[in-house]
Amino acid sequence: MLRTRLTERLKIAYPIIQAGMAGGVTTPELVAAVSNAGGLGTLGAGYMSAEQIRFAVETIRRHTDRPFAVNLFIPESYQENVEDIQAMNRTLDTFRNELGIPNSPEIAKAAEPFHEQLDAVIELKVPVFSFTFGIPDSAVMRRLKQAGIYTIGTATTVKEALALEDAGVDAVVAQGSEAGGHRGTFADKAETALIGTLALVPQVADAISIPVIAAGGTMDGRGLAACLMLGADGVQMGTAFIASPESGAHPAYKKALEAATEEQTAITAMYSGKAARGLMTTFMKRMSSYPGNVPPYPIQNALTRDIRQAAAKANRPEYMSLWAGQGLRLVKPVPAAVVVEETVRKAVEAIRNRIPNADPS
Repeated sequence: MLRTRLTERLKIAYPIIQAGMAGGVTTPELVAAVSNAGGLGTLGAGYMSAEQIRFAVETIRRHTDRPFAVNLFIPESYQENVEDIQAMNRTLDTFRNELGIPNSPEIAKAAEPFHEQLDAVIELKVPVFSFTFGIPDSAVMRRLKQAGIYTIGTATTVKEALALEDAGVDAVVAQGSEAGGHRGTFADKAETALIGTLALVPQVADAISIPVIAAGGTMDGRGLAACLMLGADGVQMGTAFIASPESGAHPAYKKALEAATEEQTAITAMYSGKAARGLMTTFMKRMSSYPGNVPPYPIQNALTRDIRQAAAKANRPEYMSLWAGQGLRLVKPVPAAVVVEETVRKAVEAIRNRIPNADPS
């Protein structure tokens, strides 16, 4: 009943993709658990070096022989303004002082070299490559196609979905505004691309011919069933897996997630320089009135890295980035396999029983 173009092409049992949440949440154990349960696990490798990717993929393959994905960030051009960086550091130093770490540290590099990360993905013949923040150039797409790697891009508007299809990607994630983590917007400003999943998915499904994967707000089988009815070939779920024991999320992160409610998330660019949805924290509240220019991603992300890492070590979630979508009340601290199995079971029940007395005439 839940077979779709996506399950057929990827050779997975169920149309469920675990989102590639970078920063340590998507451990090899989580990725393998989802894949072993019949979904598609994804390694969030945006912040990983090529060598770390190689090690993680080797670990995943020791735990599963089923398909999985690696997710990376497509690099963008950006301007480095020294005055903006200095001004931001002066403000960030107030948090560093509270955490007892050095002020205005030198940043060795803002991000890992994308070409090295990509080389690792192709060298390892990863079954699926997913990405966000843009579109790989034609040379990269050719290399991926030649390696037989299935590609999945992220869109937050129909215009972006059409651009991804034109570039030759195999499937598109339609990311609704409810989704946790970074917005995948690349064609317009993030604030103009906050279309909800319910509105976005059918418009994207009507506009493109390749499979559509719905992301944003799906936490259980009801969401999966609804997205399939909207025209999606599958769903991408992130927040639903964060509290799982296989997740690498900090214990304080998991605890905050389980206690939060749907009105407690907000979109901010203060952690990374890119719009992202997460639990409202003290850091976000205090930085919301920042009067200067926020350095772009990945500079701002590098500037706040020491604060986030120190906060994690000190068990201070109020300064950590706690990415989460709006379906918070539905989070359950259960194994990843249970999330997949329960989602499938409830989706089948919903499709069969939700409107038992409907009269199509």
